[in-house]
Amino acid sequence: MSPNFSYPTTPQQDVTDVYHGIKIKDPYRWLENPDSEETQAWIIAQNKLTFDYLSTISAREKIKERLTKLWDYEKYGIPFKKSERYFYFKNNGLQNQSVLYTLKNLEDEPIILLDPNTLSEDGTVALSGLSISENGQYLAYGLSTSGSDWVEWKVREIETGKDLSDHLKWTKFTGTSWTKDHQGFFYSRYDEPEEKTKLEDKNYYQKLYYHLLGNSQNDDILIYQRSDEKEWGFSGKVTEDGQYLVISVWKGTDSKNLVFYKDLTQENSQVIELINEFEADYSFINNEGSMFYFRTDLNAPKGKVIAININNSNKENWQEIISESEETLGGVGILNNQFVCDYLQDAKSAIKIYDLQGNFIRNVSLPGIGSAGGFNGKKEDTETFYSFTSFTTPTTIYRYDMITGKSSIFRQPTVDFNPDDYQIKQVFYESKDGTKVPMFITHKKGLNLNRNHPTYLYGYGGFNVSLTPSFSISNLVWMEIGGVYAVANLRGGREYGETWHQAGMKDKKQNVFDDFITAAEWLIKNNYTSSQKLAIGGGSNGGLLVGACMTQKPNLFAAALPAVGVLDMLRFHQFTIGWAWCPEYGSSENEEEFKTLLAYSPLHNLTPNMAYPATMITTADHDDRVVPAHSFKFAAALQNAHNGEKPVLIRIETKAGHGAGKPTTKVIEEIADKWAFLVDNLDINMV
Repeated sequence: MSPNFSYPTTPQQDVTDVYHGIKIKDPYRWLENPDSEETQAWIIAQNKLTFDYLSTISAREKIKERLTKLWDYEKYGIPFKKSERYFYFKNNGLQNQSVLYTLKNLEDEPIILLDPNTLSEDGTVALSGLSISENGQYLAYGLSTSGSDWVEWKVREIETGKDLSDHLKWTKFTGTSWTKDHQGFFYSRYDEPEEKTKLEDKNYYQKLYYHLLGNSQNDDILIYQRSDEKEWGFSGKVTEDGQYLVISVWKGTDSKNLVFYKDLTQENSQVIELINEFEADYSFINNEGSMFYFRTDLNAPKGKVIAININNSNKENWQEIISESEETLGGVGILNNQFVCDYLQDAKSAIKIYDLQGNFIRNVSLPGIGSAGGFNGKKEDTETFYSFTSFTTPTTIYRYDMITGKSSIFRQPTVDFNPDDYQIKQVFYESKDGTKVPMFITHKKGLNLNRNHPTYLYGYGGFNVSLTPSFSISNLVWMEIGGVYAVANLRGGREYGETWHQAGMKDKKQNVFDDFITAAEWLIKNNYTSSQKLAIGGGSNGGLLVGACMTQKPNLFAAALPAVGVLDMLRFHQFTIGWAWCPEYGSSENEEEFKTLLAYSPLHNLTPNMAYPATMITTADHDDRVVPAHSFKFAAALQNAHNGEKPVLIRIETKAGHGAGKPTTKVIEEIADKWAFLVDNLDINMV
């Protein structure tokens, strides 16, 4: 235990589980109940220690002031159009939540349609999904409270701005999709949980419903359920022509899915199984009558576009429209009767346009090297919008003319910094097994490679998620105080397609940690930093990454910031949606997978009397995605094992969840605490 810190007493209880004949102690099991008096007292004591310490760091207030000043700029979302109206989000600067605006012409003064900031005093009620009826008359919108995954849906009449009586509850992991007649929409929900345990209970048996406007939720029509498949979830999407409901069937976080459909023009039509094997990812793009277009990775790990005629749907009749390429194919849409394909080229965006027969037309000329998103709309649309961002380019919104191929700026923010003062580099390094891994490094120009720069290495490495260049006020402030910001594109992500993803799953998860550790060693070897100046960070699955690496190589890092992490790999599947991660991680209920999980589970690989890096664990008391028990138990065990002078602390946010919808005020406070912690523990001299 650190001699400089008197940590709260965390009682140990005699709790032992037996996994495949092996006894595993779990002395902090009692912290799994976030609402018990004992846990609540522990949270208060830990937060007092953490915030008392953070308040002594003189640089914190200066960092917070700079964050607040830089954050105060207008931020715009990507416009989209329904009927005769445009819609987009805007944040004036320091608003806790972005506001939804509507306008009929782009030159008009926008009108506020929905301002989530008016729904709670502290900004902890957030918009968590929306869809607009085809005639632009109604807005269905979902609200999340305190960061919970549970979402309640309401309906607003767009012309008047008034809410209707519709109120849907107990939905998670669902959008809504309106029927062509704009009389109602499809959505998915779970059965009502126990009130006391709704933030911890497992979520099984999702069901697909149709809600008719004006009806009570109790009268909603059940479209599809599978009482024999508790892990199946359903995402219903009405085709642009209104003829079909396309149902994507998911099972956990596995990227493989099924595809069913229902003919909405036929009364009492049955749900038809079009693709009934979990063998690949199939993302519905659009249809032309009975011809359905999909993006898939079937026999194409980097993705391709296929067409299936549902009236002649045997696999031998499927058509390949756009073949797999060297780049990784992400989202695909149809605009101006052309495919708009979003590719990743070494973790950077490349947008390509093809005709409906798969012939290449042109590349979209992007403003630079970075990340582009958007290109939404209908088949006949000749205009669309997209966003572009990079590490030193604040998110800018462009209008794109599908006929001329020209981009024009729609909204460009003004941020109080000079991007020319910074340098972005992409390097490729060899991981432990020789695999080439890309890494972005951003810092002030003129950096002297003397191994003396505080460096923050960030990663994720899982669930088919790619890390691409993006602008962040948080990272800008880090670089302003002399820090180097590095992002490693680890295996487990989607940067190089499904093969890259699978190389970081289950029994290959150690590859992810090796990639991250090797990135750290590369930064030291190439004189950017040293072990005394190197910090690592990541959230959720990235929190697992940080926890695993700091337990495997405690002397490699000076500081660690695991956020809302999955840290107990033997029990993660016991809570809320945790069971859904088994396709990614495996399960302790399987003997071979148990051995793999036990070998790297951060909670179970702490060494007594070890000097660990300065650590600040962050979590939230309302996180019902990765329940806070992970962070609570890891903090208790780490404080017990730690025998060094650096602090190991936990910062527990109240009235917040996994991160989505977190109010700006809370975000700025947390970032200020994070950088202040690193300033103190990496010995950064702020002038």
